[in-house]
Amino acid sequence: MTNRPYVIDEMISAKSIAARIEELSREIHDEFDSTNKLVVVGLLRGSFVFIADLVRELDLPIEVDFLEASSYGDGMESSREVRILKDLRGAIEGRDVLLVEDIVDTGHTLHHVTNLLKSREPARLKTIALLDKPTRREVDMKADWTGFEIPDEFVVGYGIDFAQRNRNLPFIGKVRFT
Repeated sequence: MTNRPYVIDEMISAKSIAARIEELSREIHDEFDSTNKLVVVGLLRGSFVFIADLVRELDLPIEVDFLEASSYGDGMESSREVRILKDLRGAIEGRDVLLVEDIVDTGHTLHHVTNLLKSREPARLKTIALLDKPTRREVDMKADWTGFEIPDEFVVGYGIDFAQRNRNLPFIGKVRFT
Protein backbone atom coordinates (compact mmCIF):
# COMPACT_ATOMS: atom_id res chain seq x y z
CA MET A 1 0.00 0.00 0.00
CA THR A 2 2.82 2.46 0.77
CA ASN A 3 4.33 1.97 -2.69
CA ARG A 4 1.33 3.63 -4.33
CA PRO A 5 2.07 7.26 -5.23
CA TYR A 6 0.09 9.81 -3.27
CA VAL A 7 -0.11 13.52 -2.60
CA ILE A 8 -1.08 15.32 0.57
CA ASP A 9 -3.63 18.13 0.46
CA GLU A 10 -3.57 20.47 3.47
CA MET A 11 -6.78 20.28 5.52
CA ILE A 12 -5.89 22.10 8.74
CA SER A 13 -3.06 24.63 8.82
CA ALA A 14 -0.35 24.81 11.46
CA LYS A 15 -1.69 28.24 12.43
CA SER A 16 -5.22 26.86 12.96
CA ILE A 17 -3.87 24.00 15.06
CA ALA A 18 -1.86 26.39 17.27
CA ALA A 19 -4.89 28.66 17.79
CA ARG A 20 -7.13 25.72 18.70
CA ILE A 21 -4.57 24.34 21.18
CA GLU A 22 -4.50 27.73 22.89
CA GLU A 23 -8.30 27.61 23.26
CA LEU A 24 -8.27 24.01 24.49
CA SER A 25 -5.55 24.73 27.06
CA ARG A 26 -7.70 27.48 28.61
CA GLU A 27 -10.66 25.07 28.87
CA ILE A 28 -8.47 22.36 30.43
CA HIS A 29 -7.00 24.86 32.88
CA ASP A 30 -10.51 25.83 33.98
CA GLU A 31 -11.39 22.15 34.52
CA PHE A 32 -8.44 21.13 36.68
CA ASP A 33 -7.26 22.44 40.03
CA SER A 34 -3.94 24.24 39.69
CA THR A 35 -2.79 22.97 43.10
CA ASN A 36 -2.84 19.29 42.09
CA LYS A 37 -0.35 17.90 39.62
CA LEU A 38 -2.14 16.77 36.48
CA VAL A 39 -0.92 13.56 34.85
CA VAL A 40 -1.02 14.09 31.09
CA VAL A 41 -0.96 10.71 29.34
CA GLY A 42 -0.09 10.73 25.67
CA LEU A 43 -1.15 7.87 23.44
CA LEU A 44 1.86 7.06 21.29
CA ARG A 45 2.81 7.46 18.66
CA GLY A 46 0.43 9.78 16.92
CA SER A 47 -0.15 12.20 19.80
CA PHE A 48 3.47 13.13 20.50
CA VAL A 49 3.45 16.46 18.60
CA PHE A 50 0.01 17.39 19.96
CA ILE A 51 0.93 16.58 23.55
CA ALA A 52 4.19 18.56 23.29
CA ASP A 53 2.38 21.67 22.08
CA LEU A 54 -0.52 21.20 24.50
CA VAL A 55 1.57 20.85 27.68
CA ARG A 56 3.58 23.95 26.77
CA GLU A 57 0.29 25.89 26.79
CA LEU A 58 -0.99 24.48 30.09
CA ASP A 59 -0.41 26.75 33.06
CA LEU A 60 -0.72 23.88 35.53
CA PRO A 61 1.71 21.65 37.40
CA ILE A 62 1.92 18.58 35.19
CA GLU A 63 3.55 15.21 34.90
CA VAL A 64 3.78 13.58 31.47
CA ASP A 65 3.59 9.85 30.85
CA PHE A 66 2.99 7.77 27.75
CA LEU A 67 1.05 4.69 26.80
CA GLU A 68 1.41 3.08 23.39
CA ALA A 69 -1.60 1.37 21.91
CA SER A 70 -2.02 0.09 18.39
CA SER A 71 -4.94 -0.91 16.23
CA TYR A 72 -3.59 0.14 12.82
CA GLY A 73 -0.09 -1.19 12.21
CA ASP A 74 1.00 0.15 8.80
CA GLY A 75 -2.44 0.01 7.22
CA MET A 76 -5.14 2.57 6.57
CA GLU A 77 -7.91 0.69 8.39
CA SER A 78 -8.26 -0.10 12.08
CA SER A 79 -7.95 -3.78 12.97
CA ARG A 80 -10.39 -3.09 15.85
CA GLU A 81 -8.05 -5.15 18.03
CA VAL A 82 -6.31 -2.81 20.47
CA ARG A 83 -2.94 -3.90 21.77
CA ILE A 84 -1.02 -2.15 24.55
CA LEU A 85 2.61 -1.97 23.41
CA LYS A 86 3.93 0.28 26.20
CA ASP A 87 2.32 0.89 29.55
CA LEU A 88 2.54 3.86 31.90
CA ARG A 89 5.62 4.17 34.09
CA GLY A 90 3.82 5.77 37.03
CA ALA A 91 0.72 5.05 39.09
CA ILE A 92 -2.38 7.16 38.50
CA GLU A 93 -4.52 6.01 41.43
CA GLY A 94 -6.14 9.02 43.09
CA ARG A 95 -4.63 11.43 40.54
CA ASP A 96 -6.20 13.73 37.96
CA VAL A 97 -5.47 12.36 34.48
CA LEU A 98 -5.80 13.85 31.01
CA LEU A 99 -5.57 11.26 28.22
CA VAL A 100 -4.32 12.79 24.95
CA GLU A 101 -5.24 11.05 21.68
CA ASP A 102 -4.37 12.10 18.14
CA ILE A 103 -7.54 10.95 16.40
CA VAL A 104 -10.78 9.24 17.38
CA ASP A 105 -11.89 7.09 14.46
CA THR A 106 -13.82 3.91 15.24
CA GLY A 107 -13.58 4.64 18.98
CA HIS A 108 -12.08 1.24 19.84
CA THR A 109 -8.70 2.55 21.02
CA LEU A 110 -10.12 5.38 23.13
CA HIS A 111 -12.71 3.01 24.63
CA HIS A 112 -10.13 0.35 25.46
CA VAL A 113 -7.55 2.74 26.92
CA THR A 114 -10.14 4.75 28.88
CA ASN A 115 -11.43 1.55 30.50
CA LEU A 116 -7.87 0.45 31.26
CA LEU A 117 -7.06 3.76 32.95
CA LYS A 118 -10.39 3.85 34.84
CA SER A 119 -9.54 0.44 36.29
CA ARG A 120 -6.49 2.08 37.91
CA GLU A 121 -8.83 4.39 39.88
CA PRO A 122 -7.74 7.92 39.00
CA ALA A 123 -9.46 10.73 40.90
CA ARG A 124 -10.64 12.09 37.54
CA LEU A 125 -10.06 11.02 33.97
CA LYS A 126 -10.70 13.38 31.07
CA THR A 127 -9.88 12.87 27.41
CA ILE A 128 -8.81 15.13 24.58
CA ALA A 129 -8.37 14.32 20.90
CA LEU A 130 -6.88 16.53 18.26
CA LEU A 131 -9.16 15.07 15.56
CA ASP A 132 -12.52 13.34 15.56
CA LYS A 133 -14.17 11.39 12.73
CA PRO A 134 -17.67 10.81 14.12
CA THR A 135 -18.96 9.18 10.92
CA ARG A 136 -16.54 6.27 11.48
CA ARG A 137 -17.58 5.55 15.07
CA GLU A 138 -18.28 1.92 15.93
CA VAL A 139 -18.05 2.33 19.71
CA ASP A 140 -20.00 5.02 21.52
CA MET A 141 -16.97 7.09 22.61
CA LYS A 142 -16.36 10.80 22.44
CA ALA A 143 -13.46 12.75 23.87
CA ASP A 144 -14.23 15.41 26.47
CA TRP A 145 -12.42 17.94 24.26
CA THR A 146 -11.86 17.81 20.53
CA GLY A 147 -9.62 20.00 18.43
CA PHE A 148 -11.28 19.48 15.06
CA GLU A 149 -14.06 17.33 13.66
CA ILE A 150 -13.06 16.01 10.24
CA PRO A 151 -14.75 13.99 7.48
CA ASP A 152 -13.89 10.37 6.77
CA GLU A 153 -10.53 11.02 5.10
CA PHE A 154 -7.18 9.38 5.73
CA VAL A 155 -5.00 12.10 7.24
CA VAL A 156 -1.34 12.59 8.08
CA GLY A 157 0.87 15.22 9.64
CA TYR A 158 1.31 16.81 13.04
CA GLY A 159 2.41 13.44 14.47
CA ILE A 160 -0.04 11.28 12.51
CA ASP A 161 1.53 8.89 10.03
CA PHE A 162 0.92 6.69 7.05
CA ALA A 163 3.25 3.67 7.38
CA GLN A 164 5.60 5.76 9.56
CA ARG A 165 5.78 8.59 7.03
CA ASN A 166 4.64 12.22 7.17
CA ARG A 167 4.55 12.60 10.98
CA ASN A 168 6.80 15.65 10.66
CA LEU A 169 4.39 17.76 8.60
CA PRO A 170 3.39 20.90 10.56
CA PHE A 171 -0.22 20.67 9.34
CA ILE A 172 -2.95 18.02 8.99
CA GLY A 173 -3.23 16.82 5.42
CA LYS A 174 -5.51 14.48 3.50
CA VAL A 175 -3.82 11.59 1.67
CA ARG A 176 -4.91 11.38 -1.95
CA PHE A 177 -3.66 8.51 -4.09
CA THR A 178 -2.65 9.42 -7.64
